[in-house]
Amino acid sequence: MTHARWAILGAGAISGDFAHALPDSELGRLHAVGARDVSRAEEFAAAHGAAVVGTYDEILDRDDIDAVYIGTVHTTHTELVQQALAAGKAVLCEKPLGVSPAETDAAVRAARDAGLPLVEAFKYRFGPFADRLRDLVGGGALGDLVEIESSLGFAAGSHTGRLFDPATAGGAILDVGCYPLSLVVGVAAWTGRDLSELAVPAAAGTIGETGVDVSAAASIDLGGASANIRTAIVHDLPRLTRIVGRDATLEIPNVWGSRTDSTEAATLIRTDGTREEIEVPTVQPMAAEADATIRALRDGRTEAPEVPWAETQTIARLLAEWRAAIG
Repeated sequence: MTHARWAILGAGAISGDFAHALPDSELGRLHAVGARDVSRAEEFAAAHGAAVVGTYDEILDRDDIDAVYIGTVHTTHTELVQQALAAGKAVLCEKPLGVSPAETDAAVRAARDAGLPLVEAFKYRFGPFADRLRDLVGGGALGDLVEIESSLGFAAGSHTGRLFDPATAGGAILDVGCYPLSLVVGVAAWTGRDLSELAVPAAAGTIGETGVDVSAAASIDLGGASANIRTAIVHDLPRLTRIVGRDATLEIPNVWGSRTDSTEAATLIRTDGTREEIEVPTVQPMAAEADATIRALRDGRTEAPEVPWAETQTIARLLAEWRAAIG
């Protein structure tokens, strides 16, 4: 089978991780790299074995590219997504797809109009564990949903750069808070809830010296159930996620996995006291999300089932509510 030809837009750290992952994918290989500074693209291409380099526009104008991975700063995502789709490329875009619901909706409209795949890159949603999680939660193994507890946070080594810059939509909520929030939206969808009814009734947070949120917490109303999530970029937080139902609780030590390995284990604790250890094979999650994008392209689909557009748009809306609630 001929491998799909990927272009990476952006020559930063996350793009490097994606380039390292592509050799583990079944369906794609790195072909081109684009950056605002062509010298950075050349350096990146030399390190990762890409045949073609250029500016963003030069790369998107090429006919020998099937799909584009966007690993640039948040504020450039939507514009590059629209340009890539207009150029006839499938798109895998790092989270968040847009920094606002309006931007996210515009990106989805562009994909719908182009008839091409657009996938938001929540890597933990791809692979054997993600499939098992959807089956357990959606299949009723926990019984009626009661609550979710989830967090993700880390201590940044430096309080400078795009993560602490309001001009690049820095802050904890958009950078890492989107992970626990996206999990909550996923669980709501898998349990048949109306995503339009999800809301953020309570939130708290701390604004740092540069003007971005450095830590935050939120409660989310799921209609008959609730969720509590936390995030930070100035201190570490537990990676443990608990999904509690009437019949059982699922405890996942690290649902997020890493940039090289997907999650492999969880524990199902039933109300009768019995426990079931869940273990699945691991995969390279960034390679898995790349393959999901190419499968959608080859099947003529515009969405990947792992991250449907309805969930992407709900995540964007709730992120905006969360940010607005803490000012």
